[in-house]
Amino acid sequence: MIVLRLIRESFNFAFHELNAHKTRTALTLLGITIGIFSVIMVFTIFDSMEQKMRKGIDSLGNNVIFVDKWQWQMGGDYPWWKYYQRPEISMNDLKQIEKRSTSAEAATFMTGTSRTIKYRSNSIEGVSISAVSHNFDKVLPFDLSEGRYFSLLESSAGRPVVVVGHEIANNLFGDENPIGKKIKIFGRKIEVIGIMAKEGEDMFGNSSDNQVLIPVNFARTVLDMRDRSAQIAIKAKPLVSNEELKDEMIGILRSVRKLKPSAEDNFSINELDIINKSFDQLFSVIAIVGWIIGGFSLLVGGFGIANIMFVSVRERINIIGIQKSLGAKSYFILLQFLFEAVFLAVFGGIIGLVIIFLITLVVTYTFDYEMILTRGNISIGILVSASIGLVSGFIPALSASRMNPVDAMRANA
Repeated sequence: MIVLRLIRESFNFAFHELNAHKTRTALTLLGITIGIFSVIMVFTIFDSMEQKMRKGIDSLGNNVIFVDKWQWQMGGDYPWWKYYQRPEISMNDLKQIEKRSTSAEAATFMTGTSRTIKYRSNSIEGVSISAVSHNFDKVLPFDLSEGRYFSLLESSAGRPVVVVGHEIANNLFGDENPIGKKIKIFGRKIEVIGIMAKEGEDMFGNSSDNQVLIPVNFARTVLDMRDRSAQIAIKAKPLVSNEELKDEMIGILRSVRKLKPSAEDNFSINELDIINKSFDQLFSVIAIVGWIIGGFSLLVGGFGIANIMFVSVRERINIIGIQKSLGAKSYFILLQFLFEAVFLAVFGGIIGLVIIFLITLVVTYTFDYEMILTRGNISIGILVSASIGLVSGFIPALSASRMNPVDAMRANA
């Protein structure tokens, strides 16, 4: 009951303070509002980016590893020129992996280039073209809005067929049905057999909407595959860990390339976890920057809360004296002013959170970029606001609680 009474009276006093001194209170709360807005807005922006990034990475699967000439996260004592001297990943590597592996569910060879593609009078320059082996859709699955993926015969025989991205199909064919039509790439006519479902861009600006897939065996007839940068993606069988799969791949590739026991690996095995760890470090730094940006505003807001509480104590000295003379304990006076300080600070923080929420709605529905104010960030905003109010209001509240009732009642007499 005492707690409820404290909350009710503190709310009434705080509400009275807001009404009686609107300009002063608004200016005081502005610091808290700006501080919470700065900190939580930074967190909201980068949480949304991180969520989108991780969603894109997770869509590739956490049980896929990539055999490459290059290490995705370079550094340490291994010099870059040694990476450069390594042999390129080859189709023979893929064949041996498929032949010898007992841990892999599927593996696919991938290489890329960019070319102009044409359909009648329409053309698109610099299109990303991925030449892939047959199991690409099993290792890195994607959705089709129309048509189908390559058949085993088409992949093996290197038939001139292509699966195109959503935007490529729209730009080349408009309202015309692309399936069965022939586009020109590498000066050759290639039949469109499938359209990828619309995906949108990830945070890096990449999208399958603007790329095309062709069988790697067809690419070998129109491209010089020697010394062409490539990689092999390998998906683990159920219940097989990435570490087990990596160990097996290392053994297979060292055997295929006839490396001596003392020789270094002349290939790299990469995981998506490397990207996640790199971004964990990046977002940790960003979080620190966010606190620094908002910290100054929160500090100013804290001083503002302390100032308004000192003024409030001075204006209510007589009331404090009357309360104490009627038997109010010192802790009651202390908590009363602390609740008021916390209420004022939280009110300012809520205003900042409401502004952020409105911005997320505008960005999400205007720019087609999902931005979310998470419950975690809302909790952080409210807790930080309450903490600022608690710290800022403690000294004024303590000074009020220690007043002598007789002196307090005589103060403005």
